[in-house]
Amino acid sequence: MKQHTLKSACSFSGIGLHSGKPVEMQLLPAPEDYGIVFQRSDLGDEALVHAVVDNVAKTRRCTALAENGVQVRTAEHLLASLRCMGVDNVLVRLNAEEVPILDGSALPFVKALRECGFIEQREDRRYRVVSRHAEYHDPRSGSWITMDPCGELIVDLTIDFKSPMVGQQTARYDSTLDFATQIAPARTFCFYREIKWLRLFGLIKGGSLDNALVIDDRKKCYAGGKTPLFDNEPARHKLLDLLGDFTLAGLPIQGRITAYKSGHRVNTQALKQFIADAVL
Repeated sequence: MKQHTLKSACSFSGIGLHSGKPVEMQLLPAPEDYGIVFQRSDLGDEALVHAVVDNVAKTRRCTALAENGVQVRTAEHLLASLRCMGVDNVLVRLNAEEVPILDGSALPFVKALRECGFIEQREDRRYRVVSRHAEYHDPRSGSWITMDPCGELIVDLTIDFKSPMVGQQTARYDSTLDFATQIAPARTFCFYREIKWLRLFGLIKGGSLDNALVIDDRKKCYAGGKTPLFDNEPARHKLLDLLGDFTLAGLPIQGRITAYKSGHRVNTQALKQFIADAVL
C-alpha cells in the first residue's frame, strides 16, 4: 500500500480542554516520509514538534509532546484519527499549545478529514511490525499491555473502575470495525468527584458538558442528563486514547495489542519499552 496525505487543507476552531484557551488549527498536506508534525505558528515557522514517542513530555490526563522547548498538548484524539483514517503525512499548524477538544471525541476530526479527501503518494507505506510476544506491567496501577505478532492491527482493551456506573468494560479495534462510527464518536469522560481535584491542578479549564461525559456515581447518572452513545463508551474512549498514543510509534503498527486499565502514562511507557527492546 502507498503512503497518503490530504488532498486539501482543513481547519478547526475551538478551545483547549486543559488550558481553556482558544485555538485555531489547520491540517495541511505534506510530502512522502514526512510523518505527523505539529507546528506552533504562534512561536514561528521553526517551532516544530514531531509526533514520536521520544517527544512525550507529560501524560497527566492527556498526552503532551515537547521538542526544543516547544510543547503541544492533548494530541491523542487527532493522532488516532489520522492513523486510523490512513493519513501518513501531515503538517498540523496551531496557534496555541493545545489541540482543540471540540466535542470531546474524534468524530469532528474524522468528518473533516473525509471532506478534504486523501491523495495516494508515490512511496510505499512502511510499518512497525511486532516481532515477538512482549509485556509491560505497571506496578503502581496494576495496569499492563502486551503485544504479539499479527498481520494487522488488533487491539483488545479492558477498563476496570471502582464505579457502579462504569465498572469493567471491554472494547476492540480491528480491520473489520469502522473507526468513524464505532470508536471516533466516544467522548472523553471524568467522574464528578474528580472535578475539584483536577481544577486544583490547573486542568480541565476548558472542560464542560459540551465536551465531556461527567459521571456522578453518587446520583448514578450522567451530569446534564446526558446518556452514553454506547453501552461501553468509556472503554471505547480509552481505546481511542490508546490508538492515538500508539500512533507515536511513528509508523502504523502491525500486531496485536492487549491492554488492561491503560492510560496515557502506561500507553507511552509501554510503547517506549517495546521500541527499545526491538519488539516494534
